[in-house]
Amino acid sequence: MALHLLDTHAHLISDDWDKYPPRPFVPSLPTPERTKFSVTAEALIDMMDANGVTMSCVVQRGHIYGYDNSYILDSTARYPDRLRSVVILDTQDPETPRAYREMVQAGLACGFRMATSRPWFLDTAWMCSPTAMEVWDACAELGTPMTLIFFNNQLPYLLPLLKLLAERYRDLPIILDHGAMPYGMSQYEVALREEAGEVVVMPPPPDYGINDTIALFRDLPNIHFKITEINMERLVKAGVRAADLVRFMVDMFGEDRLVWGSDVGQSMLWTYDEKVSMALAATELLTPTEASKFLHDNAQRIYGFGG
Repeated sequence: MALHLLDTHAHLISDDWDKYPPRPFVPSLPTPERTKFSVTAEALIDMMDANGVTMSCVVQRGHIYGYDNSYILDSTARYPDRLRSVVILDTQDPETPRAYREMVQAGLACGFRMATSRPWFLDTAWMCSPTAMEVWDACAELGTPMTLIFFNNQLPYLLPLLKLLAERYRDLPIILDHGAMPYGMSQYEVALREEAGEVVVMPPPPDYGINDTIALFRDLPNIHFKITEINMERLVKAGVRAADLVRFMVDMFGEDRLVWGSDVGQSMLWTYDEKVSMALAATELLTPTEASKFLHDNAQRIYGFGG
């Protein structure tokens, strides 16, 4: 039986730079450079159709558009049966909870992504200041999942903080981009470490560094883990089979807590076809039910997609 897929992590980049220009997160930062490639909504849907991907969550490409979610929202409005937006907004802006509610009520946004563009600042305000807590409240009220992206150097203090938040919002689905574990370390983070003279070595099997990181969420079923190309890049470089890691995570956390995302538009080492093939290969040690949940069903439930 052919498996359907739901892509929880696709980044769109418009080919119309005049209508959708790059924007910094804050005016004091330099304006991002234009990429040499685009991933339009139409191009993504064509790739989805070619690979059995029924729907995609289009995640704001913050390092190009900052907090201006116009392109993903416009794309969702054009293709509501195929795309839904996961927006990034300023968690320190008092207007953000109201703006987010309007996006959700309009049927455009399906989730909120908390992110910081400053991994070298070891702060927590972006995640749990009084204003940021109002964003958590809005997500809980609306029933839309909260997604967070952590840099590797933030794990020692952000993972325990997230545990407290997850215990407070037990009915709110929380998704950790790239798994929030050592194998979720991006190439950008690896480069920073290597420039500082550090040799980056991934934790070996059998636990892949999970026992020292996300294992503390074992008994918090509202926390979910997104596996993307960033994970695949680290696994390939370390010579670790993705299927082994995914099997280990399903055994530890259960079959209902993993989702897949391509990271197209950000990670461009492989084509979309190859990303899908790698996702399918990562299910080789799963049962058919477990594989279907990882690739499609869990995301459909978490995001509340019908059909």
